[in-house]
Amino acid sequence: MVEKGAEFGAHILSGNVFEPRGLAELFPDWKEKGAPVTTGVVRDDVYYMTSEHKATRVPNLFVTRSLHNEGNYVISLGRLVGWMAEQAEELGVNLFPGYAAAEVLYDDAGHVRGVATGDMGIARDGSEKPSHEPGYELIGRQTIFAEGCRGSLGKELIARFNLDEASDPQHYGIGLKEVWEIDADKHEPGVVVHTLGWPLPSDTEGGGFLYHAENNQVYLGYIIALDYTNPYLSPFD
Repeated sequence: MVEKGAEFGAHILSGNVFEPRGLAELFPDWKEKGAPVTTGVVRDDVYYMTSEHKATRVPNLFVTRSLHNEGNYVISLGRLVGWMAEQAEELGVNLFPGYAAAEVLYDDAGHVRGVATGDMGIARDGSEKPSHEPGYELIGRQTIFAEGCRGSLGKELIARFNLDEASDPQHYGIGLKEVWEIDADKHEPGVVVHTLGWPLPSDTEGGGFLYHAENNQVYLGYIIALDYTNPYLSPFD
């Protein structure tokens, strides 16, 4: 397992509403093992925002099934990934934090045979520093690429093997996330809030989320589809 971050979970910044079914299939005793999955969802609130100060709560009857989170948990996905790395290491998996997969390796028949990590100790001008270390070739019968939606190796593989040949165009969005610590009297562990409407115009897809985690923390974020037509729209603002 190759991870470009200094530690496993370093690049997984998501505050997350987590369905534990897959985790239970991998580790039926995940609770006894101390998985950082402890704050159960207690309520889902969906609001249609009409202005900076006004909103209407959507009745549960009209809320799509995917926004009903009974049995799910509010977690830090980065902490869960770190915990899963510990479990993988105990099972004999070789972990390589701090190394990025830089190149896909192919055999003579054109099949993927593994990846090569990038060289370490390269100066800005491309020359080798005294600390230079060449990358490693990691070979396996199967190679699983999990780079995210626009990974550099993933784009190469999609083009080489025509993986998007019979697919609709990919749909992209930008997600902005922060972690807030709020007053205890405003904090409700396990409450999940989603919003629609303001401040987006009606022709732009997106919405907000606000997940009450543990320790008076709230995971706050906003997602906007990248097909918006107004060139002056600033997702960050």
